[in-house]
Amino acid sequence: MKSFILFLSLLTLQCLRATSRTCHVDDETGLLEFKRGITHDPSGILASWKPGTDCCTWAGITCLYNDRVTAVWVQGQPDKPDGFLSGTISPSLAKLRDLDGLYLMNLRNITGKFPVWLYGLPSLLFVYLGNNRLSGPLPVDIGKLGTQLDVLSLAGNRFTGSIPASLSQLTGLTQLNLAGNLITGKFPIGIGSLRNLTQLQLHNNQLSQPIPEIFSSIHQLRFLNLSHNKFSGKIPNSISSLSSTLAFLELGHNSLAGQIPSFLGNFQTLDTLDLSHNNFTGPVPKTFSNLTKIFNLDLSHNSLSDPFPVMNVKGIESLDLSNNNFHLGKIPNWVTLSPIIYSLKLAKCGIKINLTNWKPKETYFYDFIDLSENQISGSPIPLLNRTEYLVGFRAAGNRLSFDLGKLKFAGTMKELDLSRNLVFGGVPNSVAGLEKLDLSRNSLCGKLPPTKFPASAFVGNKCLCGSPLPACK
Repeated sequence: MKSFILFLSLLTLQCLRATSRTCHVDDETGLLEFKRGITHDPSGILASWKPGTDCCTWAGITCLYNDRVTAVWVQGQPDKPDGFLSGTISPSLAKLRDLDGLYLMNLRNITGKFPVWLYGLPSLLFVYLGNNRLSGPLPVDIGKLGTQLDVLSLAGNRFTGSIPASLSQLTGLTQLNLAGNLITGKFPIGIGSLRNLTQLQLHNNQLSQPIPEIFSSIHQLRFLNLSHNKFSGKIPNSISSLSSTLAFLELGHNSLAGQIPSFLGNFQTLDTLDLSHNNFTGPVPKTFSNLTKIFNLDLSHNSLSDPFPVMNVKGIESLDLSNNNFHLGKIPNWVTLSPIIYSLKLAKCGIKINLTNWKPKETYFYDFIDLSENQISGSPIPLLNRTEYLVGFRAAGNRLSFDLGKLKFAGTMKELDLSRNLVFGGVPNSVAGLEKLDLSRNSLCGKLPPTKFPASAFVGNKCLCGSPLPACK
């Protein structure tokens, strides 16, 4: 009995010690000084950070080893107007000596320069500072973050200048994300030294000049996004060395030119390929028929020409071939037979069909269809009345002829463009719920329902009247 009482006493003492233990005084001090650097916290993101309480229990704080803070995770709420913080990142966080992860994301109004005091944290593995208002050039000695660093994400800020050469010293990186800044200059050759990279995201910057031949040394790369820059020249041949690993290749919205290289058809795991809004010419390589696993293909806004290869895909989720020099004649069978498709954009593709007779295998999941500037006749009613989640339908500049009043509008519909067709009947009340509408230059007639749309959405019809057009007689 005495031994049992002794056991209970020891257990109680151990529990009291566990519950009374608080985080290290340096960590508490550093975090509270960080909070003092925040000038506005309208939604109370840091409300639980109070002196005299265990900082290991504060929102966003993790303590994994003894009493030391190992991670700071403070995240804003983009969907809430007050879900942000204003202020700066206090260098007091350097007191958190065991910190391995700093996650200050989507706070929107955090200003200042890159926090160079991070160099003094020897255990730092993860730095996520995305979607704030940090600015100025990236420090030339950013390589001092150390070879142990696993992730560096600075996306969605206002950093300027070029990418420092010392970045090549961060040889432990698996993810590098500098997207959505104001970074200029050329693609640094030193990135080829980051042999462990699986994700490289430099999109939405102002990088220019040709993309260098550095990819043969980055064998594990799965995500490569260089879109929305000013890159010129051809697609580097060294990208061919990624054929067994690369799943996402996004090079859209640049000034790349030449023919699309045939080696892209050898990419065994490619899910997404975006080459849109460049200056590519010539036919699409026949090897594209080997891309059996691709789900998202965007070749729009180039100068590509016939013939287009027959794709052997099991299903295509998103396809955009718009605004090239294609003369497809009809919507390809591999599109018609796709068991799941969300977005189909074939504007100005030389399509000559009767839309009434087009019978795609699946329409339920369509959210956007663009068949503008073709020679399509018939009616879209059989197609659109089978959709449940359609957000937008564009078919301007065709020969569609049908009664608009019989068109069923999906509850999700936000955009409709039927301008420059042969559409007749009256304008239904249901168009008032749309966000974008263009019914100009058709054969519509009757009084318009009350809408928010300007006269330009209705001009050029047979006998429409009522606001915003002249009053009915």
